[in-house]
Amino acid sequence: MRIVVAPDSFKGSISAAGAAAALAAGWRRARPDDEVIELPLADGGEGTLAVLAAAAPGSRWHHLRVSGPGTAQVTAAWLEMEGNVAIVELATAAGLTLLSEPSPLAAHSYGVGELIRSALDAGARRVLVALGGSACTDGGTGALAALGARFLDAEGAQLPRGGGPLARLAAVDMTGVVPPPDGGISCLTDVRAPLLGLGGAAAVFGPQKGASPADVVALEYGLSRLASLLGGDPAEPGAGAAGGCGYGLAAGLGARLLPGASELAVAAGLAEALACADLVITGEGQYDTTSEGGKVVGVVREIAAGAPAAAVPVAVVAGRIAHAPPLGVQAVELATLAGGTQAAMAEPGRWLAEAGSLLARAGG
Repeated sequence: MRIVVAPDSFKGSISAAGAAAALAAGWRRARPDDEVIELPLADGGEGTLAVLAAAAPGSRWHHLRVSGPGTAQVTAAWLEMEGNVAIVELATAAGLTLLSEPSPLAAHSYGVGELIRSALDAGARRVLVALGGSACTDGGTGALAALGARFLDAEGAQLPRGGGPLARLAAVDMTGVVPPPDGGISCLTDVRAPLLGLGGAAAVFGPQKGASPADVVALEYGLSRLASLLGGDPAEPGAGAAGGCGYGLAAGLGARLLPGASELAVAAGLAEALACADLVITGEGQYDTTSEGGKVVGVVREIAAGAPAAAVPVAVVAGRIAHAPPLGVQAVELATLAGGTQAAMAEPGRWLAEAGSLLARAGG
């Protein structure tokens, strides 16, 4: 049999590459004569750089110190790929995991702009920005400020960084912004949320970044102020990604907002890998009602269903299964295998390998 193992990361537990390796090892343990292909994927959030670096071994890393989402600097990197294409992962410069504790009103995306500027200074002809895992809800104003934008209060003073101060935003000055490269900027989004409203950046994702109900109101008001002055389309799918960074980069730099999982599946060569496959195993930390809406699991199922020879069967492995997968999809829950969620998260590699062996025995 030819098996393709194409999971997302299990956030807070194990990387996509680690998950793929563990699942593959478990399968090989049960069926050593099968061909098993490891193809870790991402949706535009954490792990995107690693997936693209694996897909293009000749890529070059650029490391630098940038402003983190709080007050400290962090070491981040961008990836240079063939054709002078630069990949920036927001989570490496403005990720929630970079803060010792959440700072919903003050966290910012300035370091993301510094990474983009570094790529432009190095001659990048196209920039891809992977949005996801952000600590901030600043509408991308931090990133734009690092690229030369000015966000001013009623007295003409520049606002402090973060989403909270946007409530005092009175004017936006874009005259000093570094122009985008000839090939443009594209944002890989892990959600398709708009900027504003009950389904937007502040209301849905603010609480995940430590925002209280009062903070959510303040952040929503600040983002609405920004949208009224910067223009663009705050209702565009993906505008609310990464605390509104999708909106800011689209409105301020003309960036295209693309569904990350689909784009990265193409870059990783998923369709080609599935051309002669007998089974594809995918997975994520929690399978729920959002999993089929443009995330890795849903994209893998979509591509597997359209394989040129015949639809490729799909198995889903998840730390927790909160919603039953569609009929015909095999599903394994690590929490059940391990006897609890904490046990599964404590040894994800062990239980992913066990899941791989379980699927191999069932497929054999």
